Amino acid sequence: MIETFRNAWKIADLKKKILFTIMILAITRVGSAIPVPFLDPTALQAMLSGSGNLLGYLDVLSGGALSQSTLFALSISPYITASIVIQLLTVAIPYLENLAKEGEEGKRRLNKITRYTVVALSFLQSFAYTTLLSKSGAIAYNDGWEGIFVRLIILMCFTAGSMFLVFLGDQINQYGIGNGISMILFVSIVSRGGAVVKGMIGYLQLAVEGAVVYFFSVPAIIVLFVLMIGFIVFMTNAERRITVQYAKRVVGRKQYGGQSTFIPIKVNMSGVLPIIFASTLLAVPSTIAGLMNLDPQSFWGGLLFAFNYDRFWYALLYFIFIMGFNYFYVAIQYNPIEIANNLRKNSGTVPGIRPGKPTSDFIAKVVSKTTFLGGLFLAVIAILPIGLGALTKMNISLGGTSIIILVGVALDTVKQLESQMMMRHYKGFLE
Repeated sequence: MIETFRNAWKIADLKKKILFTIMILAITRVGSAIPVPFLDPTALQAMLSGSGNLLGYLDVLSGGALSQSTLFALSISPYITASIVIQLLTVAIPYLENLAKEGEEGKRRLNKITRYTVVALSFLQSFAYTTLLSKSGAIAYNDGWEGIFVRLIILMCFTAGSMFLVFLGDQINQYGIGNGISMILFVSIVSRGGAVVKGMIGYLQLAVEGAVVYFFSVPAIIVLFVLMIGFIVFMTNAERRITVQYAKRVVGRKQYGGQSTFIPIKVNMSGVLPIIFASTLLAVPSTIAGLMNLDPQSFWGGLLFAFNYDRFWYALLYFIFIMGFNYFYVAIQYNPIEIANNLRKNSGTVPGIRPGKPTSDFIAKVVSKTTFLGGLFLAVIAILPIGLGALTKMNISLGGTSIIILVGVALDTVKQLESQMMMRHYKGFLE
């Protein structure tokens, strides 16, 4: 990876793209430090400190901007939600499904619909966050016409900040390197690395003061963290290849086909989306309990707090939801019948499998197996930090979701750099 960046730096236009990307990412971090006026963020610190809280999860994605009530407090979470919603609706609504099949023009119109959805979701999330700030006493002027005007300013700041981040992401897509939204999310998560290092140093200080167990647990967690990254890289690139043989056919005086190729089926086809779905859904009960100030000893309080991040039931349901969402997402994205029909139209066959339904059944069987392995991989990565935290009594700041996002974005960026260098016939790349 380091060698790839070094080679890319030697090419003038790639160097400009890298510098432009770094400049945009620096702007996102500056915006994450600009406070929204009329707000006192200290009123929300206790509410956001809970690991199983939905707001705490969003705070991780925003790089701490949410807990500090800064301009980019919402980060790109509205864009992520809007993209997922439109992607799911593409399967359910015929109009959106037709747009997805219309090529570049349809893609452009879908992106436009996604942008409008982002505006609406940003406004709704800003309104919910402003209401929460008002109830917690974090707004300086909270009564009368002054209070309405102040809340309107806060709401517009949050909405504008979120949309400005989407604009910056588009600029990276157009003039920089990598996927803009993913790069912004990457930098937001990396910005919390200092807090992770500080936490580990704190545990080592406790070990010096007498808690000897941390002398063993801290190095063990660091080693497991490195091994986890290697495992994620391996599983992200893993794929099951289905061999396809194309028959020879003569058109005029030319002969076509006759070659052998393969259909790559990635083990982790759904990426990090099942974890995002599951963690967001399971964080809702504890968030409701925190907002309503329920007593943990009461019936409803005990029921909702049972879904806290460090409880056994949370880990069990987390595993089930990740597996379920993984199968659901792959089912709506991968159609074995359509693949089998396309193979038949192009005179392609899977060796040893008859064309038509036997081929679609074979592909569905292979997809089912890879989906199970991919879901199991995601579930293990997501639950492992929970188990480590319960075993070592340590707060593991970076969860499985964050690690998969970091590794996935890094691999995708390196691949884009490699493709850019190959297009420019960079000789040193293959040496």
